[in-house]
Amino acid sequence: MQTIEIIGAVIGLLYLFLEYRASKWLWPVGVLMPVFYVWIFFQSKFYADMGINIYYFFASIYGWIRWNRDKNEGTGLPITHTPKRFILPLTVFGLVLFGVILLILIRYTDSAVAPGDSLTTALSILGMWMLAQKYVEQWWLWFVVNLISCGLYIWKGLHPTAALFAIYSVISVFGYYKWKHMMRTIS
Repeated sequence: MQTIEIIGAVIGLLYLFLEYRASKWLWPVGVLMPVFYVWIFFQSKFYADMGINIYYFFASIYGWIRWNRDKNEGTGLPITHTPKRFILPLTVFGLVLFGVILLILIRYTDSAVAPGDSLTTALSILGMWMLAQKYVEQWWLWFVVNLISCGLYIWKGLHPTAALFAIYSVISVFGYYKWKHMMRTIS
């Protein structure tokens, strides 16, 4: 599995680079990466992470379509802040999603990491939706997801994936400030 994991991690780095640059080409790469990680996470019994990668596959298609809409005179969807009216609904949805995923993992799987897997999956679903909307705050959700995931993957012996998520954690901070700068420059 190590070879597949290394290939997945390299594709993941390319994805992160393209996301950092706010390049619409992150979406086709985002369609490819989950194909590897569904297998990796199934083998490692990270069932919610496996499921989130199925979601990533379809969300990447949605993101590709969303980012290619002409919303700003030919430059595509602009980077913006998350509207304040979305904060409470997103928080409630995230908590409910966490609870449902946790219940499913505890009752129907042999996952040894059900709480962490559920939390990172719920936050990832929210983060991916926010990324598709080009909300700058999506980077902070990814920071939390990546940091927790890094610890979980080290614990389960997925070292190339843990290294990828450690890099993701650091880049999440830089990505936030890069997007903030891009948002101010375009405005």
